Amino acid sequence: MTSSYTSRFETLRPKLIAFSLLQVQDREHAEDLVQDALIAALENIDKYEGSAQFDTWVYGILRHKLIDYIRRTKRERERFVSDDHEIDIDSLFDNREHWDADSKPEQWKSPEDLHLRSDFWEVFDLCMLHLPSNTARVFALRELMDLETEEICECLDISEQNCWTILHRARLKLRGCIEKGWFLKGSPV
Repeated sequence: MTSSYTSRFETLRPKLIAFSLLQVQDREHAEDLVQDALIAALENIDKYEGSAQFDTWVYGILRHKLIDYIRRTKRERERFVSDDHEIDIDSLFDNREHWDADSKPEQWKSPEDLHLRSDFWEVFDLCMLHLPSNTARVFALRELMDLETEEICECLDISEQNCWTILHRARLKLRGCIEKGWFLKGSPV
């Protein structure tokens, strides 16, 4: 292995651990899963074709490790809906069910342009880390790890309606956080 891959692994490791901690609250387990993913990447470095970014390829390996871990440990799960983080969704709309002027989403820039901006993803990561852990877990399983709703519900022992409610709350909170941390600060795109 060349030194360029060694430095890439070292740079990527803290991000992989942060991502793992969204799914696995125990830091030791998260670090073990990251270590397993890095070992698998190292052992299969000759299979890396470069069709995806290197970081994306390693995240994909970790994603599979996390899904396997979640499936193995689904009996040790907890309930995920808490009224402590209830959002008054009705307050975002007027009596005709249109956006309230103060709650209306800000105009966002082109997603393609934003994707190219690593600053955006840093803000996104910070926003994810500030979500309640159960909300972040469900959102990451659905949107970042591409699990189907049915599988999420089965793994976490939650109802489909509960899952959709959690996802809705996560999206609202992420939208608000990203608007404050990125869009409203006038970040250049």
